[in-house]
Amino acid sequence: MTLGNAQKGGGKVWLVGAGPGDPGLLTVRGLRALERADVIVADRLGARAVLDGLAAEGVELGAEIIDVGKLPGHHAVPQDAINALLVQLGRDGRNVVRLKGGDPYVFGRGGEELAACQDAGVEVEVVAGITSAISVPAIAGIPLTHRGVATAFTDATGHDQIRDLGGGRDHTVVLLMGVGTLAHSALILARGERGADCPVAVVEDGFGPRQRVTVGTLASIAEQAAARGIRSPAVVVVGDVVRLSPYAPAALATLDTSTFDPLAAPATSPTGKAHLS
Repeated sequence: MTLGNAQKGGGKVWLVGAGPGDPGLLTVRGLRALERADVIVADRLGARAVLDGLAAEGVELGAEIIDVGKLPGHHAVPQDAINALLVQLGRDGRNVVRLKGGDPYVFGRGGEELAACQDAGVEVEVVAGITSAISVPAIAGIPLTHRGVATAFTDATGHDQIRDLGGGRDHTVVLLMGVGTLAHSALILARGERGADCPVAVVEDGFGPRQRVTVGTLASIAEQAAARGIRSPAVVVVGDVVRLSPYAPAALATLDTSTFDPLAAPATSPTGKAHLS
């Protein structure tokens, strides 16, 4: 869908979701926009990997590439400057792809860029992408919902007020940008209905060369992360669906979905500690 009132003779901006970084997961509509582009304004995560992957597959894009990628805690090009750049390039009559990792509307600030273009009268089109919040858990064999195990999920960032997230283990929580705050997030979630022995998976560098899965519990995951040197980018998944992953250790991978009741109280051992099986 095209939005905004295009200026006569002006260019156009496409806000394209690059997906999680695998060029095979870029949508056909996104690829067509890239092929038409004069300029590609690219993020660091997902977007650069897709461009590199397309080049490796022999796809030649004739566009100028402007890197506006952000590092954790360091935004070399502020969002206001990115907005202004898109507007100026559009007004200059250029066909511009703003290539964003994942989906533009999932923690991608796509709405702000859309508004900036619309306010300036620059034609703009949003091209949805596959978000890492869903695709990265999938490569670890973790469905965010599963009949009899989880009926809902919530995406959040590690910077959000996760203490306000309700629900138990049948309500899956997916944390993006959550490595730096993992210990704090685990502590807060463990204090709620999920409990300290709630399963957790951390999937590092999904679809990338460092792809790795670490599975533990809310009580253990911070120590495991420190011991394994877990680094961003990573997606954190919290809930009983983690027990369905082939990466889950034997103590956790004991979920009989034919009889499992996510609302039942966990069984306890003679010591009073909850069993995981």
